[in-house]
Amino acid sequence: MSNAFQKKSFPFGRMIHRFLREEHGAMTPYILIFIFLMLVFGGISVDVMRFEARRVAVQNTLDRATLAVANMNQVLSLSRYGSKQAHAEAIVQDHFDKAGLGSSLEYVHLDDGINYRVVEARAKVVSNNFFMSILDVPTLNTMNASQAEQRISNVEIALVLDVSGSMYNDITRITNLKSAAKDFIDMVLKNDTENKISISIVPYNGQVNLGPDIFAMYNATHKHGYANSWCLDLPPSTYTSTSLSRFTALPQTPFADAWSSTTTSGNWVALQRPAPDSVRSHLYANVWCNPVEANYVRLHSNNIPVLKSQIEGLVAIGATSIDVGMKWGTAFLDPEAQPVVASLASRGLVPTHFSNRPAPYNTPETIDKTMKVVVLMTDGENFEQERFSDSYRSGPSPIWRANQNKDKDRNFSIFHESKVDKSTSTKLCNSRPFWVPHLSAWHSRPWNGTTPSSSACYSTTAVTSDTTQQTWQQVWEAARVKWVARQLYVRAVGGSVDSWTNQIRSLTSISTMDSRLNDVCTAAKAKGILVYGIAFEAPAGGQAAIKKCVTSPESDYFYVTADNEGINIATAFTFIATNLTQLRLTQ
Repeated sequence: MSNAFQKKSFPFGRMIHRFLREEHGAMTPYILIFIFLMLVFGGISVDVMRFEARRVAVQNTLDRATLAVANMNQVLSLSRYGSKQAHAEAIVQDHFDKAGLGSSLEYVHLDDGINYRVVEARAKVVSNNFFMSILDVPTLNTMNASQAEQRISNVEIALVLDVSGSMYNDITRITNLKSAAKDFIDMVLKNDTENKISISIVPYNGQVNLGPDIFAMYNATHKHGYANSWCLDLPPSTYTSTSLSRFTALPQTPFADAWSSTTTSGNWVALQRPAPDSVRSHLYANVWCNPVEANYVRLHSNNIPVLKSQIEGLVAIGATSIDVGMKWGTAFLDPEAQPVVASLASRGLVPTHFSNRPAPYNTPETIDKTMKVVVLMTDGENFEQERFSDSYRSGPSPIWRANQNKDKDRNFSIFHESKVDKSTSTKLCNSRPFWVPHLSAWHSRPWNGTTPSSSACYSTTAVTSDTTQQTWQQVWEAARVKWVARQLYVRAVGGSVDSWTNQIRSLTSISTMDSRLNDVCTAAKAKGILVYGIAFEAPAGGQAAIKKCVTSPESDYFYVTADNEGINIATAFTFIATNLTQLRLTQ
């Protein structure tokens, strides 16, 4: 029994013996440990990769958001958000919300000044671990930061200011404008120690008085030389762009009063001169280009005392042509005006450090960028603009005037070709083509203080003494247009005062002027010029025209001021000064 059992159990014993002596499975525990470690480190890698992907997503979102806020085209609205800081925070948060990272944003700080905009933002990065939590590391986290700064090296500002008669009719208007504009100059320039900011002053009423130095830089025609009257009439085609060629023929605006009325009943009425202002007799209420030296244009200056002195000296008189003011304001920001500024700088009329202005418009490749700004202000609306026909602007007229030594009143007479009969020599001799209105008579020669003999022949070659043929500008300096129309034309050859006045000058309608204003505003905005508008106690028409002109959004660029509603003009200028920033992209 015992032997049998031993025989049966021997194979099992040998199997155990072989198992105990076998070495082929000795590495299995190590392999298992190694596989475990690979899984652990692989899991850590997955967790780290997930964390890094989230960190990169947060960082990219931070960078995009800060650059968006700092971008010079990004308007930070005070009216909608209450503060620029609040608007900056809203923009950054919007970027994070759209990226699905809304809870990550921790901090936004905006530093926005006249010469810079700096945006700093921080966001937390938190990634929940799948594998590292086994090692009691449930999350990976860090704090990302981004800062963007934009700066434009140079700023060119044109203050286009309404100095029409309505600004004087309510004397507080011109007074308040002067105070607000002077404060604006202080705010904008006081911290500019590097000559980066220039301000041009472009006063306008019915016209823009360039002054003799700027006037001389353009191709003026029909020059007349009346003292302190340096306006140019612009062709309609010029309003579709910001530029104005110095070589385009631009007729000088006559010193003339075509608006004031005249007596149309009865016969002779003594000479009526251009109408003086009812209060300030040295000024002319209805002359389109008022000869006021204080209202000359000043270009590209940062001399605070000089600029403020000019603002203080502004004189309110005349009509309102907002389109003309805006056109010249943009023209002096357009690079085509650079030779004008360079010439003025060479003569000490513009600071030499601004001799290269206006700068070229910005392009994506422009390194030394320039911000161009127009501040357009009015208290009214466009008023039908006068434009003289070329044949009545300059050169000899058919009108004669007696010399003072022979006629203390220096009475006029006028030659009418229609009264010359050349059919026979006798009829030519008997022609009486010179109308003498104060005598209600036709003469054979111009009035020279004496009446010619009734038998005196008319001669085309006669030389007359003691009287002088007048140029058209001499006529307009002495007499208002409607007096000339009535006394020298209507009474002589018929027609009406209005028909003759309309032949001498035409009127540009308000709707056309509004359209021109819109055209030049559109051109300015297309060039990147920022257009701010102030409707200073203006009527509805003026408000609508200015509102249509400004840069979008209107809520940030258009200001309505009134005595008892809206903001006052000082606040409007303060807001604009605060909004002007210099930006240069850096990272």
